[in-house]
Amino acid sequence: MPSTAPGLLIEVDGHPATEADLRLRALDTYGHFTAMQIRDGRTRGMDLHLARLDAATRELFGTGLDGERVRAALRHALDGVRDASARVYVHWRDETNGVPGSPVPGGPTGTGDPSLMVTVRPPAVLDRRPRSMMSVPYQRPVPHIKHLGGFAQIHYGRVAQLAGFTDALLTGPGGVVSEGAIANIGFWDGTSVVWPDAPALTGVTMALLKPRLPAAGIPSVRRAVTLADLPLFRTAFVTNSQGIAPVGRIDETVFPGDAELLKTVTEVYEGVEWDGI
Repeated sequence: MPSTAPGLLIEVDGHPATEADLRLRALDTYGHFTAMQIRDGRTRGMDLHLARLDAATRELFGTGLDGERVRAALRHALDGVRDASARVYVHWRDETNGVPGSPVPGGPTGTGDPSLMVTVRPPAVLDRRPRSMMSVPYQRPVPHIKHLGGFAQIHYGRVAQLAGFTDALLTGPGGVVSEGAIANIGFWDGTSVVWPDAPALTGVTMALLKPRLPAAGIPSVRRAVTLADLPLFRTAFVTNSQGIAPVGRIDETVFPGDAELLKTVTEVYEGVEWDGI
């Protein structure tokens, strides 16, 4: 087994995905997932990934998800691969009819339990070039859950790229800034890193970075940010499972940039310890 994932591998509940496994999941978009980068058999924020999966499983399906089961599924799918991009998807397996489905607490759903699908791909390499983002009028539904069915995010991301931008910036009424299509966003006003106070998913990278910034002399606050406020900021950056990248402009607003700030923020994140799977 090579140390780096050579291509796409998919396992469902500990066995290689069958055509039936994939066919059923292609017809069921009710579920959630988490995504991580794995290096030397380790990942950052494993406890946060497990907490995310457990909380979303409880909210969507009315039962918890044991962290050791998730770890075992990841280790089995990796099978000795040390460097990879991995995802853990959670659906509901209805043992009455043998297909994934959404249980209704107290309803006629038969018996079942969460079904785990693990995908393993080659590791992603972060593009550290400044991003350009186009604002779009969309906020994700049930934003605190990393759920399936992100059609609008993909669509607006494609619209942004066709318009010459790197990615989309999701916004709400009044131009309130929420998040990137696939990342959180932070702004630097010369005094503090500002995280938008709006409906958004709390990404693992953001959750690891935010509480560690004050120790590096960088206050971190959460407050409302609108498109009209963008000229007030010196720089911006996005965070996701691949790491941290600068944002050079949003729409027509170009940020002056602050290389020292971005260097410190990146160093803070890269100083986070890696956890064993």
